[in-house]
Amino acid sequence: MRQILILIIAISFASCKMSVDEPSNINDYKTNFEALWKIMDDHYCYFTYKKINWDSIGNVYRAKLQRSDTLNYIQFFRICGNMLSELKDGHVNLVSSFDVARYWKWYLDYPDNFSSTILYSDRYLGKNYYIAGGFKYNVLPKSAIGYIYYGDFSDGFSGANLSYAIGMLGNCQGLIIDVRNNGGGMLTYAEDIASRFTTQSLTYGYIRHKTGTGHDQFSSPIAQTLTPFSTSSIATNWVKKPVVVLTNRSCYSATNDFVCIMKQLPNVVIIGDQTGGGGGLPMNSELPNGWMVRYSACPMYDADMNNIEFGISPDIKVDMSPADIAKGIDTIIESAITYLKQHKVN
Repeated sequence: MRQILILIIAISFASCKMSVDEPSNINDYKTNFEALWKIMDDHYCYFTYKKINWDSIGNVYRAKLQRSDTLNYIQFFRICGNMLSELKDGHVNLVSSFDVARYWKWYLDYPDNFSSTILYSDRYLGKNYYIAGGFKYNVLPKSAIGYIYYGDFSDGFSGANLSYAIGMLGNCQGLIIDVRNNGGGMLTYAEDIASRFTTQSLTYGYIRHKTGTGHDQFSSPIAQTLTPFSTSSIATNWVKKPVVVLTNRSCYSATNDFVCIMKQLPNVVIIGDQTGGGGGLPMNSELPNGWMVRYSACPMYDADMNNIEFGISPDIKVDMSPADIAKGIDTIIESAITYLKQHKVN
């Protein structure tokens, strides 16, 4: 029996061991470090905008590498990840078979301004809301206000899903689109939703592409245009009526772009906290050892050529108050309801 137990323990430990093909000596580390530094030096798009001295940062972390005589691949990964964190960019990641280096301070040092417990209480969405694709929607209780929550721009939807969600709320006096805690996803989804709230094409922003390896080598700004889905009665309806988009610091990447687009529409107001940003279009490269690095490659701007990397300010700044939270009240939703009642179309 004791021999069987020892065998089981041995098998358990063996199954827990990581099987990885990672750099194993200082020369491998140096080769991969320099490859990583060079990829970022050639392709990252925000060095000048963020006033980052990449040469200096490289020297600091290169010295950490050279001072270690007993470095293993996990320690090496952390050195590389810490170097990338100096860019303060949520779109920058180093991905290995055992970990993903990431920068999360773009939202961690800010108030949550969102509570799913409160959102799904009977005061707001409750339990009997409609679901269409990634949208959860209903008329808010004791009101004529339509409400749509979309929590992930990676959560797919069809044109029919979107038409039903917007159409079924068409008789409401105002509409809330809540994208708080939406960390991003597909840029095309942002345009798909926004296209339902305009009957005219408009330029909502610009993008520039790297044209060389220099930190300031970019193309001229290229206009980003929103094309209306249609000029149907549904679209016309929500061009005339007030719409509020709710935001918090955890709105990032494609959600940041969605807010940028919606802010250009005359009947739309943004209420809540500043978005988290993530205005750089991300791309990927591979290190010699197979690790993948993601980075912001193309800077994006709003219609006035303001860089949106650090987020977009709301039209009306509102935080959830602790007193309201204790009562099960969402201060930001309530502010949106008040705004829509004051601006209803007679």
